[in-house]
Amino acid sequence: MELKDFSTIISKAWQGFDNSKEIKKIEDISAKVSTNHVHRVTFVDDDIVIAKISFFGQYENFKEDHRIIHALSNNLLYPFENVLGKSLLKNNQVYTFRYQENNIDAWVVFYNPVRTQNRLPRRLDENDIRKLGEQMGKFHKACSKVRNVIPKSSKTLRTDIYKLLDALDANENLFGSRERSDYLKHHCEQFLKNRNKLGVKQFDIMPIFIDWNIGNFSVTDKFELFSRWDYDWFRMSYRMLDFYFFSRVVSDVGDRTAFSYLIGPLMEDRFIMFLEEYHKVNPLTKNEILFLKEGYRFFILNYVMKDGNYFFNEKYATKLQAEAFEIYLPSIEKEFDASKILEALKLN
Repeated sequence: MELKDFSTIISKAWQGFDNSKEIKKIEDISAKVSTNHVHRVTFVDDDIVIAKISFFGQYENFKEDHRIIHALSNNLLYPFENVLGKSLLKNNQVYTFRYQENNIDAWVVFYNPVRTQNRLPRRLDENDIRKLGEQMGKFHKACSKVRNVIPKSSKTLRTDIYKLLDALDANENLFGSRERSDYLKHHCEQFLKNRNKLGVKQFDIMPIFIDWNIGNFSVTDKFELFSRWDYDWFRMSYRMLDFYFFSRVVSDVGDRTAFSYLIGPLMEDRFIMFLEEYHKVNPLTKNEILFLKEGYRFFILNYVMKDGNYFFNEKYATKLQAEAFEIYLPSIEKEFDASKILEALKLN
């Protein structure tokens, strides 16, 4: 799809929402490492909304996710009641638009712009890490409290892994060779086996955002969570899926423009410091800590391998998928040591 097509799609989506309000300009504000597209829409009266366009997956899942996110944003209580963006409603429902023309199938949702305050520094000091751990513990607790009053989700970790297995069965050369397909199947099977072994049915299912890089949220001067945007990897699942990105945020190397998904940040003392503060306000269990390894495995299998070509531009997808075979997946058993974390949190 050419970039020039997006303005046409957004314009048609807006006409379906409110054709009495005239658009003055549409600006692409997308992150350039991603295939997702976000635009700022300015009207002739200078009002502004944000339009998100997606064309990967299924429209029903897109609509379901945004319905859940909107319900979450309206049900979170103080001090997180204004953290998430509000979708625009029509007839008391989240408005989504489906564009189907010339072999294009794309979907649009509109948001009120999210207010922002301070972005995190590229490298956090120890005091920042402890404050962030406390804040994320409180935010997770707030999200968990509303899990029973928001719509159910049809996506699960198991269904995503089965989709990857089905794709590998359908094309054994999907990633270049049968050996590579067999290697990915092995990791899928390990994930499914260990998931059951750790008793994940006892874990709470709650709203999570996964992609907590420092460009996706802002904090107040007191380091309290102020706003969160970018919901591309949102899902209803276990809170532990958020922790790999938490480890990256507090990592000693800090935020980098050229990024990789190494397992190392999960083993850093700085991440353990984060976990200690999180654990004080929102206690973790031994099996949840053991699941950190499987959460990382799932992230690589699902978001880098299965869907990497859709989430990342071609340059990054190629790089990350090559590194998955060479570095990420082989490192899981070699480098992750849950006992270090369990000892620090006194969960042995």
